[in-house]
Amino acid sequence: MAHPFLSPEWIAAAREIRAEYADRIPDPDVPMRANVVVKDMPFGASELAGYVDTSDGSLLLEEGSLEDPELTVTLDYGTAKALFVTQDMGKIMEAFLGGKILVTGDVSRILTLAPPTDPEQLELATELAGRIDAITLDETDPSVDESQ
Repeated sequence: MAHPFLSPEWIAAAREIRAEYADRIPDPDVPMRANVVVKDMPFGASELAGYVDTSDGSLLLEEGSLEDPELTVTLDYGTAKALFVTQDMGKIMEAFLGGKILVTGDVSRILTLAPPTDPEQLELATELAGRIDAITLDETDPSVDESQ
């Protein structure tokens, strides 16, 4: 079943997928503690805070905020969806160059992240992206409410 991106139902479904793949996802190469703030949410609160923490050698992606993050990324809902769901690099670069992605703190942490190059890991990344896309409602109306 598909849900609006970042709705409570979508987050629960994404957690289930992450748990299913936990033993297949390689540990991150770069330690990073980053807060992510998504603005202009089309439902619920106007902002959603989350964080990425790889400092213990594994990937932790959760709601909330870290104290003393190395960086904070602030972006709008549409840009977050392009980054985390559709992975539309053109839209992401356009948003970054257009000031829709604000990074404060140690930006070098983001620059060291690289997509997988190993064919097996590329296949896994493609599979995971497909699973995330499958749980994500294709929102043609930005005012979709979370009851859908």
